[in-house]
Amino acid sequence: MREIVLLRHGKSDWDASHERDSDRPLSARGRGAAVTMGRLLAAIGRAPEFVISSPAARAHVTAEMAAAAGAWDSPVHVSDALYGGGPADVVAVIRSLPATATRVALVGHEPTWSDTLEVLIGGGDVRMPTAAAAGLEVLVGSWEAVGPGTCRLRWLLPPRLFTDGRLTPPE
Repeated sequence: MREIVLLRHGKSDWDASHERDSDRPLSARGRGAAVTMGRLLAAIGRAPEFVISSPAARAHVTAEMAAAAGAWDSPVHVSDALYGGGPADVVAVIRSLPATATRVALVGHEPTWSDTLEVLIGGGDVRMPTAAAAGLEVLVGSWEAVGPGTCRLRWLLPPRLFTDGRLTPPE
């Protein structure tokens, strides 16, 4: 079974100085959420074996921090198509994944992540808060066949479930 994890970048620091939007860093809360989500994905057996991030600093740092915290066995690859594009760009990245990969994580931005999630599951109205992770089961036999309505949403986890005292974050 193939799985896709869509991970939205952690909360960014709007007060930090940066020349371009793509340079905007994570806030302290965003860094903490990236660590929490990395550990959580590992703890629930959903650590990706292949990770692709937007080149934007806040997304790439989220991916790197999550991977390190969860001891994911994958380097973080970067795709320019995950910054500033739309669902069609994300689907194109998915279709180009190596056939040997079975669980992949894509790290990117709103509103593209919510829109892409809706496209892949064939409709709905989904919103992904910062650092949320959505787990999708791929219902077709290859990455090349992924498109509208070819995935099933299995779970959507916002980091606040694990950082505001409701549940204990994994160590």
